[in-house]
Amino acid sequence: MKKKFNWVIKSKHILVIMILVCVSLMVLAATVSLPTGPVKSILGYAVIPFQKGINSIGTALDGATAGLQSRQALLEENQALQEQVDDLTAQNSQLTQDLDELDRLQELYALDQQYSEYDKVAAEVIAMDDENWFSTFTINRGTDDGIQVDCNVIAGSGLVGIVTDVGSNWATVRSIIDDSSNVSAMTMSTSDRCIVSGDLRLINEGKLQFIHLKDDDDRIQEGEKIVTSDVSEKFLPGILIGYVSEIEEDPNNLTKTGTLTPVVDFEHIREVLVIKELKQQKGDS
Repeated sequence: MKKKFNWVIKSKHILVIMILVCVSLMVLAATVSLPTGPVKSILGYAVIPFQKGINSIGTALDGATAGLQSRQALLEENQALQEQVDDLTAQNSQLTQDLDELDRLQELYALDQQYSEYDKVAAEVIAMDDENWFSTFTINRGTDDGIQVDCNVIAGSGLVGIVTDVGSNWATVRSIIDDSSNVSAMTMSTSDRCIVSGDLRLINEGKLQFIHLKDDDDRIQEGEKIVTSDVSEKFLPGILIGYVSEIEEDPNNLTKTGTLTPVVDFEHIREVLVIKELKQQKGDS
């Protein structure tokens, strides 16, 4: 039984054959004296389609090259635009930081003017003991700058706390929200005294507690200013602490208890002012 052979001619083989035929016809036309008409006709039929194919390929290659060049140009333009966007983003971020710093410094300057009778030094917070609240923290000024233990510390619009420890170029501040803090205070309008006590659980609600307020005539209402008392052992008098937010009578019917909203943001303290004059020195003078 004879095997059948399947001849498969690939396209590349056809191309090679066409090239050989064209070359042969061109050589034949050059060496053999044949009538020019039939030769031209044969060459036309053989070469022209081949030439058109070559031209089509060339045109396609030109188009592809132009497309690649255009794509490369777009990529380069996109890269340049991205660099401009990155530069503008960085500039905007720096501008935002500068404006934020300016706002804080203006607030600190206003506070400095509010308590202009005291000699003060500005300091930056460099460490804090609590993850969320500035109950105790460290500043970058110390004895070299005239700071002592029991110096009062202010920020925002009023009282932050008191210096409890100090080195040559650092100091530790315990704020009035700390659980161990008790500040002798009084109402601004009536000078009725009370105690403002720290409570880290209550500060989560943005409040401080005051206790033992004497208000026999029920004159203290929400919004009343609470300031440091003139009889406080360590705190200078008249420093704003906050505003009464709630008030209620104690079971003994003699005193009142309530909460106040502090004038300092104890979650975002960056800079403070330390009053270098101590309460004892103020009393002696």
